[in-house]
Amino acid sequence: MNSVRQLVCSRWLPHVSKTLTGNPSVSRHGCRRRQLSTTSSNMTVMPAWVIDKYGGSDVLRFTKNASFPIIHYPNEVIVKVHAAALNPIDVSMRGGYGAATLSMKRDPLNINQTGSEFPLILGRDVSGVIMECGLDVKYFKEGDEVWAAIPPWKQGSLAEFVVLSANEVSQKPKSLSHTEAASIPYVACTAWSALVNTGGLTKENCTSKRILILGGSGGVGTFAIQMLKAWGAHVTVTCSQNAERLVRGLGADHVVDYTAGPVEVPLATLEKFDLILDNVGGATESWALGLLKPWCGAKYVTLVTPFLQNTDMLGIADGMLQTGVTVASKALKHLTKGVHYRWGFFAPSGPALDDISEMVDAGQIRAVVEEQFAFSQVPQAFQKVEKGHARGKTVVQISGGGGDDSQH
Repeated sequence: MNSVRQLVCSRWLPHVSKTLTGNPSVSRHGCRRRQLSTTSSNMTVMPAWVIDKYGGSDVLRFTKNASFPIIHYPNEVIVKVHAAALNPIDVSMRGGYGAATLSMKRDPLNINQTGSEFPLILGRDVSGVIMECGLDVKYFKEGDEVWAAIPPWKQGSLAEFVVLSANEVSQKPKSLSHTEAASIPYVACTAWSALVNTGGLTKENCTSKRILILGGSGGVGTFAIQMLKAWGAHVTVTCSQNAERLVRGLGADHVVDYTAGPVEVPLATLEKFDLILDNVGGATESWALGLLKPWCGAKYVTLVTPFLQNTDMLGIADGMLQTGVTVASKALKHLTKGVHYRWGFFAPSGPALDDISEMVDAGQIRAVVEEQFAFSQVPQAFQKVEKGHARGKTVVQISGGGGDDSQH
């Protein structure tokens, strides 16, 4: 689908245009579009859940007066949010996790005062409809149904509208409702970044590879199982006993119950692995790398890294230095044993979502929604995610119909 993004000229909806600006302009393609506007006088307001400071569940506040997103760059789009999903990172960010690094990303020249990110809108997953395109957006048009994973330094999806770069957005799978589609992008981009960008796996080289997923019943794990099985890999998963049925239903070949005792004991009896994806962290590093095939290019990729924690504690410069020393020393230590140690990170990617959308519509990947909440129930949705032990995703219905809202 990536190569099929059509060169489409976007026309702005007249009734929305009046709301946002009174002077739509004519682009070089001859289409009427609104002028790029960065002035507050053109901003309206919208409903959203925001936080005004970092803290617990009590800092979440509903407002009908959140600032309406504005297109600042010609490659941006405004999306009307139909559904959003929560991830553990939303809970962490509510408490201030990564604040130092994300503030630098939002304001690299340090022009704004501390706390200028507030009021902050959380939510990294979105499925909705494009309402407006910037002047240079060629592959989308107003009215397109899209999905996206929102970078953590941008305002999130727990709002009626959100602004995104067009290269972060992808056409939503036709076979999914918005509610189902919202459960996939963030975990899909995280898994894709870890397995493809960092782990070097592709559809072509994955056949018969032995993959171990530590912590396989959460959002990233349930997606990774399906993608790897679609590519022909042999997948072993660790999870609790009551999640075994779920992961086997998604295609896992072998399941190890971590509640039955030290999980490394049964894993050590198995044939060694080509790649390990670690969603658990902690003490797993002390034994997991011994499960890899030595001197065969095998990789251990962990999504649990101290990077943001280091920068929060030590500041940007010292935190990055500490992080570099840590990852370099670990990589060198394990390289001498014939295996590769890597850190995996979330990376937003519209082209990756294009490929994933094709896999969804081909029936190779399905949405795993554990629970749905109304827009008015965002605090309860956060409480659900905070409890952990996820069996899929927690989705919030922002606007539109019920579960089967893909057709309007």
